[in-house]
Amino acid sequence: MRRPDQQTTTRPTTDPAPGTGTGADADATVDAPPGKGEDQDRHPAGDLTTEAVLAPYLRGQAADFLRSLRLHHEHSAPADAGGHDAAAATRALRRAARRISGSLHTFRAALDPHWADQLRAELAWLSGVLAREHAYANRLTRLVEALHQLSGPALPAARGARAGGETAASDAQGRAALGVGAARAGALLERRLTLARTRSHSAALQALGSSRFHAVADAVALLVSDVPLAPGTTGRTPEALLEPAERAEQRLLAAVAALPPADTEPYNEAQDAAWHQARLLLRLHRYAHEVVLGGAAPALASCGHALDLHRDAVEAAAAAAAAARTPRIAPATAYALGVLHADQRHEVEAARAVFRETWPYATALTAP
Repeated sequence: MRRPDQQTTTRPTTDPAPGTGTGADADATVDAPPGKGEDQDRHPAGDLTTEAVLAPYLRGQAADFLRSLRLHHEHSAPADAGGHDAAAATRALRRAARRISGSLHTFRAALDPHWADQLRAELAWLSGVLAREHAYANRLTRLVEALHQLSGPALPAARGARAGGETAASDAQGRAALGVGAARAGALLERRLTLARTRSHSAALQALGSSRFHAVADAVALLVSDVPLAPGTTGRTPEALLEPAERAEQRLLAAVAALPPADTEPYNEAQDAAWHQARLLLRLHRYAHEVVLGGAAPALASCGHALDLHRDAVEAAAAAAAAARTPRIAPATAYALGVLHADQRHEVEAARAVFRETWPYATALTAP
């Protein structure tokens, strides 16, 4: 398994991408790894066995899951005013769930496959349910702030428009029209996204009180003491972990090599899916890096953050477009939402540019 500062001279393989049950969700925060995040080999080659590396990693993540769950219960009590603490506990809960789920996917061959598939699917469900409220809140904040910037007195003419050839009068007219509709557009977005957030909050509370969730929590609790390994796994060579980790890396490199080039049309939303897939595969690769090398890959942090921002901008643009399709809205409101959509699509393109600049495997972006 190569480190991010090493380049590959071979074309990445085209292994099939994993499904959606990887624990990835709509988390708008940086998925910070545990520990110090030092990019160095902490596991000698002879110790790269499932019982020496993978099992302790899964047990540690399971313990983090249960610890975060306990904190969430403590700070979610009606008498507790620590809403921020409850949100932090929820994020930690989702981080642990994603790491367990991602590891179950990557190292499935080293584990009991039926158990791994079942728990992975349940953790993906839980992580997705818990992520939605946070995602809607962040989306609303992002869109309202963008509206304020776009409709303010210092509106840059070149942001989402061609500065050359536009007269000062047309700029002023556009700014005036945007100012009229921005307040109504913001109110419309707030109504829509606040309603979605409220429904997501109710769905999360219902999920956390369900028998399905308690079954998931029980399964994770058992994982703290017992990791169901595949028959014959004990004593296997390091390839039992290195080969799945290499496949995860190759899937990522293939996905990045297949991304659309930089000169493509920024409003081609059909290309978003390829970038989302790269984000999910990068997350799986980072988790495999943590398992096999014993720590995080700092060189991947910036490009991972860029893909998170890309996802946020894509979803914000879609929310603006959906709001613009509301029946019987005023033309000025629709205009403001259209400008907002264009602004967020330019943010999409900016995030892609940052990813290309920070991607450590340079040859993957130029592979034939």
